[in-house]
Amino acid sequence: MGTEDRKEREKQEMRQLIIKTAMQLFIEKGMENVSIRAIADKIEYSPGSIYSYFKDKGEIIHAIHTEGFEKLYALQRTLDDVENPVEKLAQMGRLYMKFALENKDYYDLMFIAKGVAEKITEKQEWEVGQRSYNYLRDTVQACIERGYINDKNVDAVTFGIWGFVHGMAALIIRGRCAMMPEEFIEQTVNGSLHFMYTHLINNEQSR
Repeated sequence: MGTEDRKEREKQEMRQLIIKTAMQLFIEKGMENVSIRAIADKIEYSPGSIYSYFKDKGEIIHAIHTEGFEKLYALQRTLDDVENPVEKLAQMGRLYMKFALENKDYYDLMFIAKGVAEKITEKQEWEVGQRSYNYLRDTVQACIERGYINDKNVDAVTFGIWGFVHGMAALIIRGRCAMMPEEFIEQTVNGSLHFMYTHLINNEQSR
């Protein structure tokens, strides 16, 4: 490995260390209570070192947000070869829950933690999030066009599906399911997804 390659690898490793440390601190203390200095202290570097990689805390937040959506979109793209949009929609719901529950810290910062949306909006860079949302919307549109969903309002249906699945993910991640034994959560989630799709899909058309 040449000198330039080694320097680039070390730079990327340092960048990932900053992102990982920031995410841990955001979860532990709340995003608004974490400063660049706190991140630097945690990894035993000077604040100036952090600023050589990120110009401010908002840029770190955006990097975490982007990585999370890259992971989610990569999962979605595994469904590219599923031709039946109803089956794709069903699998997408299961994959979304899988992503949320296997990447709880990412999911919390992407969709739940206070203040993250404001930081991303300030930068006007929602492309990665929009891409994942559009993947769902395009699948819903295909279901409508082929008669599987009777409601023709693609945006309302898309938002409703996302809200339904996100609600389950948020309740589980934030520990709001104490009334439900942990060993039954997966079964209940799958049952809830089935409930949603059976009431959404035109069963006559899907046969």
